[in-house]
Amino acid sequence: MRLEGKVAIIFGAGQQAGRTVGNGKATALTFAREGAKVFCVDNNLEAAQDTVNGIREAGGIAEPFVADVTEEDTIIAAVDAVYKMWGKIDILHNNVGVSIAAGDAVITEITTEAFDRVININLRSMVLTCKHIIPIMREQGSGSIINISSAAAFNNYPYVGYKTSKAAVVALTQHVAIRNAEYGVRANVILPGLLNTPTAVENRMRKFDLTYEEVVAMRDKEVPLRKKMGTAWDIANAALWLASDEASFVTGVTLPVDGGQSVQIGRAPSEAEVKEEAAAAKAARERVAAK
Repeated sequence: MRLEGKVAIIFGAGQQAGRTVGNGKATALTFAREGAKVFCVDNNLEAAQDTVNGIREAGGIAEPFVADVTEEDTIIAAVDAVYKMWGKIDILHNNVGVSIAAGDAVITEITTEAFDRVININLRSMVLTCKHIIPIMREQGSGSIINISSAAAFNNYPYVGYKTSKAAVVALTQHVAIRNAEYGVRANVILPGLLNTPTAVENRMRKFDLTYEEVVAMRDKEVPLRKKMGTAWDIANAALWLASDEASFVTGVTLPVDGGQSVQIGRAPSEAEVKEEAAAAKAARERVAAK
């Protein structure tokens, strides 16, 4: 029970439909299993409720809440609700993120609307959640903030909105960490690598018209460690440690959870390579079907 007695608020605690568990849901379940009360915030009530149901079925304590992280008023409402319900906030976990689904693209093709949406969801939302939760943590004299960035922040990632916003999340976390250390508030950032989650895999299935197996195969081979993607549970376990008192002297840390991907910076495939491989996989499937 490494989080016994603690209150956690997770933005992006739900997940889209898919064959595997997403980062937000896995983290919520893990925090609850370790004794935390978990306030599950998502822009989809059904998704938030699904996570809450999983926690309650396992004997944990959780509540759902609907908020759109691009709207500051709904963030304020979420913070007010959890604080009134449980009287404190020990852990802020920022999991919300988007890329392909928001129209992200290479820099020569990105639209203003798509770029702004990616930045608003991936970066500005974390600024706003920190803005309204840090005063509570300062008053308490303690708190752990965990932001989810991406290995894309430093790798050769093709889409400009996601890469730019996730790199900025690292700077934001370092800023929060040093400016709030005197108050006992810690802030750390996790950089997930290639993961087998619904957001990562299902979105690419739709974008490139590929099967689940084809997307998994394309991503697995890019991972140095065992040539296999990680899972949301890998991110959840890293977040658990950062949220716990075991990491009480850890702040301002950028933690890759990427199977060694960050050690080979620049190896991630380019947009052209991704499209070429997707086209080849689709053509091979069509040839088999024609036979």
